Amino acid sequence: MTLTLEQPPVEHRVLGPAPWAIAVQGAAALAASNGVGRFVYTPILPLMHDQAGLSATSGANLATANYVGYLAGALAGSFAPRLVRSRLVMRASMIVMTASLALMPLTQEVTLWSGLRLVTGFTSALAFVHAVGALLSGLRRSAPHLVGWGFGGIGAGIAFSGLLVLAVREVATWRTAWWIAAVLTLLLTAASWNLAPSAPPPPPAAGAAKARPRTHRWFAALALSYTFEGIGYIIAGTFLVASITQDAPGWVGAGAWVVVGLAAIPGSALWTALARRWSRPTLLAVALLLQAAGIALTGLVPGNISALVAAAAFGGTFVGITSLALALGEHLQVPRAVALLTAGYGTGQIIGPLISRPLLGTGYSAPLLLASTVLAAATLAAAALRVRYPHQLGHMIEPSHLARKSSASRPPHLHAPWPPHTLQDRSN
Repeated sequence: MTLTLEQPPVEHRVLGPAPWAIAVQGAAALAASNGVGRFVYTPILPLMHDQAGLSATSGANLATANYVGYLAGALAGSFAPRLVRSRLVMRASMIVMTASLALMPLTQEVTLWSGLRLVTGFTSALAFVHAVGALLSGLRRSAPHLVGWGFGGIGAGIAFSGLLVLAVREVATWRTAWWIAAVLTLLLTAASWNLAPSAPPPPPAAGAAKARPRTHRWFAALALSYTFEGIGYIIAGTFLVASITQDAPGWVGAGAWVVVGLAAIPGSALWTALARRWSRPTLLAVALLLQAAGIALTGLVPGNISALVAAAAFGGTFVGITSLALALGEHLQVPRAVALLTAGYGTGQIIGPLISRPLLGTGYSAPLLLASTVLAAATLAAAALRVRYPHQLGHMIEPSHLARKSSASRPPHLHAPWPPHTLQDRSN
Protein backbone atom coordinates (compact mmCIF):
# COMPACT_ATOMS: atom_id res chain seq x y z
CA MET A 1 0.00 0.00 0.00
CA THR A 2 1.49 3.27 -1.04
CA LEU A 3 0.65 6.44 0.78
CA THR A 4 0.51 9.54 -1.34
CA LEU A 5 0.89 12.77 0.52
CA GLU A 6 -1.24 15.50 -0.95
CA GLN A 7 0.84 18.54 -1.64
CA PRO A 8 -0.60 21.90 -0.71
CA PRO A 9 -1.63 23.92 -3.72
CA VAL A 10 1.00 26.27 -5.01
CA GLU A 11 -0.22 29.83 -5.06
CA HIS A 12 0.65 31.46 -8.34
CA ARG A 13 1.01 35.18 -8.15
CA VAL A 14 -0.02 37.03 -11.25
CA LEU A 15 2.44 39.78 -11.88
CA GLY A 16 1.45 42.91 -13.71
CA PRO A 17 3.62 44.72 -16.24
CA ALA A 18 6.91 46.15 -15.01
CA PRO A 19 6.83 49.84 -14.05
CA TRP A 20 9.20 50.77 -16.87
CA ALA A 21 6.88 49.02 -19.35
CA ILE A 22 3.90 51.06 -18.09
CA ALA A 23 5.95 54.24 -18.40
CA VAL A 24 7.06 53.41 -21.95
CA GLN A 25 3.56 52.40 -23.09
CA GLY A 26 2.01 55.48 -21.50
CA ALA A 27 4.66 57.72 -23.04
CA ALA A 28 3.96 56.18 -26.46
CA ALA A 29 0.22 56.83 -26.08
CA LEU A 30 0.85 60.45 -25.05
CA ALA A 31 3.35 60.92 -27.88
CA ALA A 32 0.74 59.72 -30.37
CA SER A 33 -2.30 61.51 -28.95
CA ASN A 34 -0.82 64.88 -28.06
CA GLY A 35 2.72 65.09 -29.40
CA VAL A 36 1.83 64.06 -32.97
CA GLY A 37 -1.97 63.87 -33.22
CA ARG A 38 -2.56 67.38 -31.96
CA PHE A 39 0.70 69.25 -32.44
CA VAL A 40 2.10 68.01 -35.74
CA TYR A 41 -0.17 70.68 -37.22
CA THR A 42 2.13 73.38 -35.81
CA PRO A 43 5.26 72.59 -37.90
CA ILE A 44 3.17 71.61 -40.95
CA LEU A 45 1.22 74.90 -40.87
CA PRO A 46 3.94 76.97 -42.69
CA LEU A 47 4.07 74.30 -45.44
CA MET A 48 0.29 74.50 -45.84
CA HIS A 49 0.53 78.29 -46.07
CA ASP A 50 3.16 78.10 -48.83
CA GLN A 51 2.02 75.03 -50.78
CA ALA A 52 -1.72 74.60 -50.14
CA GLY A 53 -2.75 78.24 -50.11
CA LEU A 54 -4.03 78.12 -46.52
CA SER A 55 -4.62 81.62 -45.16
CA ALA A 56 -3.66 82.68 -41.64
CA THR A 57 -7.33 83.05 -40.70
CA SER A 58 -8.20 79.59 -42.01
CA GLY A 59 -5.21 78.21 -40.12
CA ALA A 60 -6.64 79.66 -36.91
CA ASN A 61 -10.04 78.12 -37.75
CA LEU A 62 -8.48 74.67 -38.13
CA ALA A 63 -6.77 75.10 -34.78
CA THR A 64 -10.07 76.08 -33.16
CA ALA A 65 -11.82 73.02 -34.60
CA ASN A 66 -9.14 70.78 -33.08
CA TYR A 67 -9.48 72.42 -29.68
CA VAL A 68 -13.28 72.17 -29.73
CA GLY A 69 -12.92 68.45 -30.39
CA TYR A 70 -10.35 68.12 -27.62
CA LEU A 71 -12.62 69.89 -25.12
CA ALA A 72 -15.53 67.64 -26.09
CA GLY A 73 -13.36 64.54 -25.67
CA ALA A 74 -11.98 65.71 -22.33
CA LEU A 75 -15.49 66.41 -21.01
CA ALA A 76 -16.72 63.03 -22.28
CA GLY A 77 -13.88 61.34 -20.42
CA SER A 78 -14.56 63.35 -17.26
CA PHE A 79 -18.29 62.72 -17.07
CA ALA A 80 -18.27 59.17 -18.47
CA PRO A 81 -15.20 57.65 -16.77
CA ARG A 82 -15.88 54.20 -18.20
CA LEU A 83 -14.99 55.52 -21.64
CA VAL A 84 -11.43 56.31 -20.62
CA ARG A 85 -11.03 53.14 -18.58
CA SER A 86 -11.82 51.01 -21.62
CA ARG A 87 -8.92 49.56 -23.57
CA LEU A 88 -11.25 49.08 -26.55
CA VAL A 89 -12.16 52.78 -26.58
CA MET A 90 -8.50 53.74 -26.32
CA ARG A 91 -7.51 51.49 -29.23
CA ALA A 92 -10.42 52.67 -31.36
CA SER A 93 -9.57 56.31 -30.60
CA MET A 94 -5.95 55.83 -31.64
CA ILE A 95 -6.94 54.13 -34.92
CA VAL A 96 -9.51 56.80 -35.81
CA MET A 97 -6.99 59.52 -34.92
CA THR A 98 -4.43 57.91 -37.25
CA ALA A 99 -7.01 57.78 -40.04
CA SER A 100 -7.89 61.46 -39.57
CA LEU A 101 -4.23 62.38 -40.07
CA ALA A 102 -3.92 60.18 -43.17
CA LEU A 103 -7.02 61.79 -44.74
CA MET A 104 -5.75 65.38 -44.42
CA PRO A 105 -3.75 65.29 -47.72
CA LEU A 106 -6.72 63.97 -49.72
CA THR A 107 -8.56 67.28 -49.80
CA GLN A 108 -7.93 71.01 -49.89
CA GLU A 109 -11.37 72.01 -48.60
CA VAL A 110 -11.04 73.99 -45.37
CA THR A 111 -14.42 72.67 -44.17
CA LEU A 112 -13.30 69.06 -44.55
CA TRP A 113 -9.97 69.86 -42.91
CA SER A 114 -11.86 71.39 -39.98
CA GLY A 115 -13.97 68.25 -39.61
CA LEU A 116 -10.88 66.05 -39.61
CA ARG A 117 -9.14 68.22 -37.03
CA LEU A 118 -12.29 68.10 -34.90
CA VAL A 119 -12.18 64.29 -34.97
CA THR A 120 -8.46 64.31 -34.19
CA GLY A 121 -9.06 66.54 -31.17
CA PHE A 122 -11.87 64.38 -29.80
CA THR A 123 -10.03 61.07 -30.17
CA SER A 124 -6.72 62.46 -28.92
CA ALA A 125 -8.43 63.67 -25.74
CA LEU A 126 -9.91 60.23 -25.04
CA ALA A 127 -6.53 58.58 -25.61
CA PHE A 128 -4.80 61.22 -23.48
CA VAL A 129 -7.11 60.76 -20.48
CA HIS A 130 -6.80 56.97 -20.76
CA ALA A 131 -2.99 57.19 -20.86
CA VAL A 132 -2.77 59.61 -17.94
CA GLY A 133 -5.05 57.41 -15.82
CA ALA A 134 -3.01 54.33 -16.71
CA LEU A 135 0.27 56.04 -15.79
CA LEU A 136 -0.98 57.35 -12.47
CA SER A 137 -2.79 54.17 -11.49
CA GLY A 138 0.05 51.88 -12.51
CA LEU A 139 2.98 53.88 -11.13
CA ARG A 140 1.81 55.87 -8.13
CA ARG A 141 2.90 53.22 -5.64
CA SER A 142 5.51 51.14 -7.44
CA ALA A 143 7.51 53.85 -9.24
CA PRO A 144 6.10 57.37 -8.80
CA HIS A 145 9.32 58.91 -10.12
CA LEU A 146 8.51 57.46 -13.56
CA VAL A 147 5.23 59.38 -13.87
CA GLY A 148 6.99 62.57 -14.94
CA TRP A 149 9.00 60.68 -17.53
CA GLY A 150 5.81 59.10 -18.84
CA PHE A 151 4.41 62.58 -19.39
CA GLY A 152 7.61 63.31 -21.29
CA GLY A 153 6.09 61.28 -24.13
CA ILE A 154 4.28 64.46 -25.14
CA GLY A 155 7.64 66.11 -25.69
CA ALA A 156 8.98 63.09 -27.58
CA GLY A 157 5.99 63.23 -29.95
CA ILE A 158 6.54 66.95 -30.52
CA ALA A 159 10.23 66.36 -31.25
CA PHE A 160 9.36 63.57 -33.70
CA SER A 161 6.85 65.80 -35.48
CA GLY A 162 9.43 68.57 -35.84
CA LEU A 163 12.06 66.16 -37.13
CA LEU A 164 9.73 64.71 -39.75
CA VAL A 165 8.99 68.18 -41.13
CA LEU A 166 12.71 68.96 -41.20
CA ALA A 167 13.27 65.74 -43.13
CA VAL A 168 10.57 66.25 -45.76
CA ARG A 169 10.38 70.00 -46.27
CA GLU A 170 13.21 70.11 -48.84
CA VAL A 171 12.32 66.93 -50.73
CA ALA A 172 8.53 66.54 -50.47
CA THR A 173 5.28 68.43 -49.84
CA TRP A 174 2.84 69.12 -47.03
CA ARG A 175 0.90 66.02 -48.11
CA THR A 176 3.90 63.78 -47.46
CA ALA A 177 4.33 65.35 -44.02
CA TRP A 178 0.76 64.39 -43.03
CA TRP A 179 1.18 60.84 -44.30
CA ILE A 180 4.44 60.38 -42.40
CA ALA A 181 2.70 61.74 -39.30
CA ALA A 182 -0.03 59.12 -39.75
CA VAL A 183 2.56 56.33 -40.04
CA LEU A 184 4.37 57.59 -36.94
CA THR A 185 1.09 57.68 -35.01
CA LEU A 186 0.33 54.14 -36.12
CA LEU A 187 3.72 52.93 -34.85
CA LEU A 188 3.20 54.67 -31.50
CA THR A 189 -0.29 53.17 -31.31
CA ALA A 190 1.23 49.70 -31.72
CA ALA A 191 3.73 50.47 -28.95
CA SER A 192 0.92 51.47 -26.57
CA TRP A 193 -1.59 48.80 -27.66
CA ASN A 194 -1.42 46.79 -24.42
CA LEU A 195 -1.48 49.74 -22.03
CA ALA A 196 -3.66 48.62 -19.11
CA PRO A 197 -6.52 50.95 -18.17
CA SER A 198 -6.64 52.63 -14.78
CA ALA A 199 -8.44 50.78 -12.00
CA PRO A 200 -11.86 52.11 -11.00
CA PRO A 201 -11.88 53.95 -7.66
CA PRO A 202 -12.86 51.85 -4.63
CA PRO A 203 -16.39 52.39 -3.31
CA PRO A 204 -16.60 54.60 -0.22
CA ALA A 205 -16.92 52.90 3.15
CA ALA A 206 -20.48 52.49 4.39
CA GLY A 207 -21.64 55.47 6.38
CA ALA A 208 -18.52 57.50 5.72
CA ALA A 209 -18.83 61.04 4.44
CA LYS A 210 -15.99 62.67 2.59
CA ALA A 211 -14.41 65.60 4.37
CA ARG A 212 -14.87 68.91 2.59
CA PRO A 213 -12.15 71.45 3.34
CA ARG A 214 -13.05 75.07 2.68
CA THR A 215 -10.60 75.75 -0.14
CA HIS A 216 -12.79 77.25 -2.85
CA ARG A 217 -11.12 80.67 -2.93
CA TRP A 218 -7.73 79.12 -3.67
CA PHE A 219 -9.28 76.82 -6.23
CA ALA A 220 -10.89 79.82 -7.95
CA ALA A 221 -7.46 81.44 -8.32
CA LEU A 222 -6.01 78.16 -9.60
CA ALA A 223 -8.83 77.66 -12.13
CA LEU A 224 -8.44 81.24 -13.39
CA SER A 225 -4.68 80.83 -13.74
CA TYR A 226 -5.01 77.49 -15.54
CA THR A 227 -7.66 78.84 -17.92
CA PHE A 228 -5.38 81.77 -18.80
CA GLU A 229 -2.58 79.24 -19.34
CA GLY A 230 -4.82 77.41 -21.81
CA ILE A 231 -5.30 80.64 -23.77
CA GLY A 232 -1.66 81.72 -23.82
CA TYR A 233 -0.11 78.33 -24.33
CA ILE A 234 -2.33 77.40 -27.27
CA ILE A 235 -1.63 80.64 -29.13
CA ALA A 236 2.09 79.92 -28.84
CA GLY A 237 1.65 76.23 -29.59
CA THR A 238 -0.23 77.06 -32.79
CA PHE A 239 1.76 79.99 -34.17
CA LEU A 240 5.27 79.71 -32.72
CA VAL A 241 6.80 77.91 -35.70
CA ALA A 242 4.98 80.07 -38.26
CA SER A 243 6.23 83.20 -36.46
CA ILE A 244 9.84 82.02 -36.47
CA THR A 245 9.63 80.93 -40.12
CA GLN A 246 8.35 84.40 -41.03
CA ASP A 247 11.73 85.96 -40.16
CA ALA A 248 14.13 83.04 -40.67
CA PRO A 249 14.75 80.07 -42.99
CA GLY A 250 12.11 77.37 -42.77
CA TRP A 251 14.47 74.87 -41.15
CA VAL A 252 14.89 77.20 -38.16
CA GLY A 253 11.16 77.06 -37.38
CA ALA A 254 10.99 73.29 -37.61
CA GLY A 255 14.24 73.05 -35.63
CA ALA A 256 12.76 75.26 -32.91
CA TRP A 257 9.80 72.89 -32.67
CA VAL A 258 12.22 70.02 -32.14
CA VAL A 259 13.76 72.05 -29.30
CA VAL A 260 10.27 72.47 -27.80
CA GLY A 261 9.84 68.71 -27.77
CA LEU A 262 13.30 67.94 -26.42
CA ALA A 263 12.81 70.45 -23.58
CA ALA A 264 9.39 69.00 -22.78
CA ILE A 265 10.67 65.42 -22.40
CA PRO A 266 12.30 66.04 -18.97
CA GLY A 267 10.07 69.03 -18.17
CA SER A 268 7.40 67.29 -16.12
CA ALA A 269 9.95 65.13 -14.28
CA LEU A 270 11.97 68.24 -13.41
CA TRP A 271 9.04 70.22 -12.01
CA THR A 272 7.82 67.16 -10.09
CA ALA A 273 11.26 66.80 -8.52
CA LEU A 274 11.36 70.49 -7.59
CA ALA A 275 7.96 70.09 -5.89
CA ARG A 276 9.60 67.88 -3.28
CA ARG A 277 11.46 70.93 -2.01
CA TRP A 278 9.45 74.00 -3.01
CA SER A 279 5.73 74.71 -2.75
CA ARG A 280 3.63 74.09 -5.85
CA PRO A 281 1.99 77.56 -5.90
CA THR A 282 5.47 79.12 -6.05
CA LEU A 283 6.63 76.73 -8.77
CA LEU A 284 3.45 77.31 -10.81
CA ALA A 285 3.98 81.08 -10.75
CA VAL A 286 7.66 80.67 -11.73
CA ALA A 287 6.84 78.30 -14.61
CA LEU A 288 4.14 80.64 -15.95
CA LEU A 289 6.50 83.63 -15.74
CA LEU A 290 9.21 81.75 -17.64
CA GLN A 291 6.72 80.76 -20.31
CA ALA A 292 5.42 84.34 -20.65
CA ALA A 293 8.96 85.70 -20.99
CA GLY A 294 9.93 83.13 -23.62
CA ILE A 295 6.89 83.83 -25.78
CA ALA A 296 7.38 87.60 -25.47
CA LEU A 297 10.98 87.15 -26.61
CA THR A 298 9.80 85.58 -29.86
CA GLY A 299 7.40 88.44 -30.51
CA LEU A 300 9.87 91.22 -29.67
CA VAL A 301 13.28 89.98 -30.79
CA PRO A 302 13.38 88.14 -34.13
CA GLY A 303 16.39 85.94 -34.69
CA ASN A 304 17.67 82.41 -34.43
CA ILE A 305 19.05 82.66 -30.91
CA SER A 306 15.89 84.20 -29.44
CA ALA A 307 13.80 81.59 -31.27
CA LEU A 308 15.72 78.71 -29.71
CA VAL A 309 15.64 80.28 -26.24
CA ALA A 310 11.89 80.86 -26.53
CA ALA A 311 11.34 77.30 -27.75
CA ALA A 312 13.28 75.87 -24.80
CA ALA A 313 11.35 78.03 -22.32
CA PHE A 314 8.03 77.03 -23.83
CA GLY A 315 8.83 73.33 -24.04
CA GLY A 316 10.33 73.15 -20.58
CA THR A 317 7.28 74.63 -18.88
CA PHE A 318 3.98 73.71 -20.53
CA VAL A 319 3.85 70.02 -19.50
CA GLY A 320 5.18 70.90 -16.04
CA ILE A 321 2.47 73.54 -15.61
CA THR A 322 -0.18 70.91 -16.32
CA SER A 323 1.27 68.48 -13.78
CA LEU A 324 1.59 71.21 -11.12
CA ALA A 325 -1.93 72.55 -11.66
CA LEU A 326 -3.60 69.13 -11.51
CA ALA A 327 -1.65 68.21 -8.38
CA LEU A 328 -2.73 71.49 -6.75
CA GLY A 329 -6.36 70.82 -7.66
CA GLU A 330 -6.20 67.38 -6.06
CA HIS A 331 -4.54 68.79 -2.94
CA LEU A 332 -7.35 71.34 -2.49
CA GLN A 333 -9.92 68.48 -2.57
CA VAL A 334 -12.59 70.38 -4.47
CA PRO A 335 -15.09 67.85 -5.90
CA ARG A 336 -14.31 67.00 -9.57
CA ALA A 337 -11.25 69.24 -9.43
CA VAL A 338 -9.48 67.65 -12.40
CA ALA A 339 -12.65 67.75 -14.53
CA LEU A 340 -13.19 71.43 -13.73
CA LEU A 341 -9.58 72.36 -14.41
CA THR A 342 -9.58 70.38 -17.66
CA ALA A 343 -12.76 72.13 -18.78
CA GLY A 344 -11.26 75.54 -18.05
CA TYR A 345 -8.04 74.67 -19.85
CA GLY A 346 -9.96 73.34 -22.85
CA THR A 347 -12.14 76.44 -22.94
CA GLY A 348 -9.00 78.58 -22.91
CA GLN A 349 -7.68 76.66 -25.91
CA ILE A 350 -10.82 77.57 -27.85
CA ILE A 351 -10.69 81.23 -26.81
CA GLY A 352 -7.00 81.62 -27.72
CA PRO A 353 -7.25 81.24 -31.51
CA LEU A 354 -10.49 83.26 -31.57
CA ILE A 355 -9.07 86.33 -29.86
CA SER A 356 -5.79 86.13 -31.78
CA ARG A 357 -7.43 85.88 -35.21
CA PRO A 358 -8.04 89.67 -35.62
CA LEU A 359 -4.32 90.28 -34.97
CA LEU A 360 -3.04 87.97 -37.71
CA GLY A 361 -3.21 90.60 -40.46
CA THR A 362 0.14 92.06 -39.43
CA GLY A 363 1.90 88.75 -38.84
CA TYR A 364 2.39 86.60 -35.77
CA SER A 365 4.21 88.97 -33.42
CA ALA A 366 1.00 90.58 -32.13
CA PRO A 367 -0.74 87.27 -31.28
CA LEU A 368 2.39 86.05 -29.46
CA LEU A 369 2.58 89.27 -27.45
CA LEU A 370 -1.09 88.82 -26.61
CA ALA A 371 -0.30 85.28 -25.43
CA SER A 372 2.52 86.61 -23.26
CA THR A 373 0.18 89.20 -21.70
CA VAL A 374 -2.42 86.55 -20.90
CA LEU A 375 0.29 84.37 -19.34
CA ALA A 376 1.38 87.32 -17.22
CA ALA A 377 -2.20 87.47 -15.91
CA ALA A 378 -2.01 83.72 -15.24
CA THR A 379 1.19 84.35 -13.25
CA LEU A 380 -0.59 86.95 -11.10
CA ALA A 381 -3.44 84.54 -10.42
CA ALA A 382 -0.94 81.85 -9.42
CA ALA A 383 0.81 84.36 -7.16
CA ALA A 384 -2.55 85.09 -5.49
CA LEU A 385 -2.90 81.36 -4.89
CA ARG A 386 0.19 81.57 -2.66
CA VAL A 387 -1.45 83.95 -0.17
CA ARG A 388 -2.05 81.89 2.99
CA TYR A 389 -2.18 78.76 0.86
CA PRO A 390 -3.42 75.79 2.96
CA HIS A 391 -0.40 73.46 2.86
CA GLN A 392 -2.06 71.38 5.58
CA LEU A 393 -5.81 70.87 5.22
CA GLY A 394 -6.62 69.20 8.53
CA HIS A 395 -7.65 72.42 10.30
CA MET A 396 -9.99 73.39 7.45
CA ILE A 397 -12.27 70.34 7.55
CA GLU A 398 -15.90 71.04 8.33
CA PRO A 399 -16.53 70.16 12.01
CA SER A 400 -18.79 67.14 11.75
CA HIS A 401 -18.18 63.78 13.36
CA LEU A 402 -18.51 62.06 9.99
CA ALA A 403 -15.98 64.39 8.39
CA ARG A 404 -13.56 63.82 11.26
CA LYS A 405 -13.99 60.08 10.97
CA SER A 406 -13.49 60.15 7.20
CA SER A 407 -10.48 62.44 7.49
CA ALA A 408 -8.85 60.23 10.09
CA SER A 409 -9.45 57.00 8.21
CA ARG A 410 -8.68 58.23 4.70
CA PRO A 411 -5.80 60.71 4.41
CA PRO A 412 -6.36 63.23 1.59
CA HIS A 413 -3.47 62.00 -0.52
CA LEU A 414 -5.06 58.58 -0.89
CA HIS A 415 -7.74 60.12 -3.11
CA ALA A 416 -5.24 61.88 -5.34
CA PRO A 417 -4.05 60.45 -8.65
CA TRP A 418 -0.56 61.89 -8.19
CA PRO A 419 2.22 60.12 -6.34
CA PRO A 420 1.39 60.54 -2.64
CA HIS A 421 4.77 61.89 -1.62
CA THR A 422 4.56 64.66 -4.21
CA LEU A 423 1.25 65.96 -2.91
CA GLN A 424 2.71 67.19 0.35
CA ASP A 425 3.23 70.86 -0.41
CA ARG A 426 6.13 72.53 1.30
CA SER A 427 5.97 75.90 2.94
CA ASN A 428 9.06 77.32 1.23
